[in-house]
This record gives sequence, structure tokens and C-alpha cells, in this order.
Amino acid sequence: MPSLVNASAFHNERLSYQIIYHLGIIWKHAGSATLTLTGNGNNYDAQLAARTISWADRIFKVRDTLSCSIRKNGLLPLRYVKAAHEGKGIVHDTVKYVYDNGGNVTAQCIHHRTGRDPQHITLHSQGRSLDMLSVFYYIRTIDFSKMKENSTSEITVFSGRRKETLRIKYAGIEEIELRDKSRHKAFHVKFAFTQDGQTKSSDDLDTWISTDSSRIPLMLCGKLPIGEIRCYYAK
Repeated sequence: MPSLVNASAFHNERLSYQIIYHLGIIWKHAGSATLTLTGNGNNYDAQLAARTISWADRIFKVRDTLSCSIRKNGLLPLRYVKAAHEGKGIVHDTVKYVYDNGGNVTAQCIHHRTGRDPQHITLHSQGRSLDMLSVFYYIRTIDFSKMKENSTSEITVFSGRRKETLRIKYAGIEEIELRDKSRHKAFHVKFAFTQDGQTKSSDDLDTWISTDSSRIPLMLCGKLPIGEIRCYYAK
């Protein structure tokens, strides 16, 4: 596993993002997202809220809220909730983490889709295990300056009703341009998701993390069936 910097150094923050649809020469503002973190005693409370704007609603409406509680000591997630309204479907997932002294992790999951009975699922893992929100805080603690370019590591992610393997690949330092034309040096990190380490289970993601001490996610890019979605940090 990669070496980590101080995981208890996060301060209260509110990060805003513009969501852009990109296809060829088309760059169109499609929505917005806000990522917030607040200290709560021995824990952090984090939330990611994303929504599309009116023109994009007519194609594929998104109203997503992810929230989690993370223990400051060791940056261990305790609870994760996903409330997703995407297209015509509404999904609500809850994951509660249980740790033992042997490094084993149990995820007690409830998956509920509108019109169907809730599914109660128990998943198991060993070592550090995350979800689709806490993973973004974890990668901000990785000391990429001590990693070789193209080096990889793997970690377990609980996505609500299934266990996935996330491969994290460090692709080096790049200079990127944000929507306000400002340029920044950033660590380029690639995410690839599989089940059983073989079957692709989620779309790949690319993210760029600032090289300064804030380690702010500056840009995220994900492929769509047609085109791609980019999220740009907008302060």
C-alpha cells in the first residue's frame, strides 16, 4: 500500500464544482456539485451533493447525495449513505462498517430501489475498505511524491450492495487548466473498478489532485456512452 500523510489534518471545507458535458468541440455546463467536510468530535462528516441543470434534466436527471461519517484516527469510514435519483430510478443505499481486532471489516448494507423490497446484504473484507465518498479523502492522504509513475495499489470499495476492487494508478504530475483558465500542477490518478479483480464493475475515472498541502481534487473525468463528463473545481 502507498505511504500516507497525516490523515487527521483535514479542516472544515466546502468545495464547489462545475459539471461539464464534453463531446468533440461541445463543452456545455450540465450541473453543479458541492463537497463539504466538517469535524464532529472524533469523526469527520462528509457530504457530496450533485444535480443537473434544466437542459440536462430533460436528457438524464440527476439529484444525488452521498454522505459518510469517517473516524479521524486512521481515516476509517463508519457509515455511508447514498440517495440517488438518476433518470427515472431512485436508489437508497446504507452501509455500516464493523471492525474487529484482526483487521477484518464487515459491511452491513441495505439496498432499496423504489418499487422493490429492501435488500439486506452483508459483505466482508480485510484491511482498509472504503466507499465512493470516503475514497476521495483517502487518496488525498496518499503521499504521491514518494510513488513511482505508473505504480498501482488495490483497495476494497463497498458500493452499497456489492464489493468491488478499486485499482489506483498514479500517472504522474501534470499541469491542468480549470474553467477559469487558471493553471495548476496536479497528481493524475486513475481509478479502475472490478469484481473479483477481473470483471469490470463500474466505469473508470480519472482525477487530478493538487500538489500543494490542501490536496484538493481539481478535476474529475468519467466516460459516458456518448462523450464524457468533467467536474472542475470552482472554489
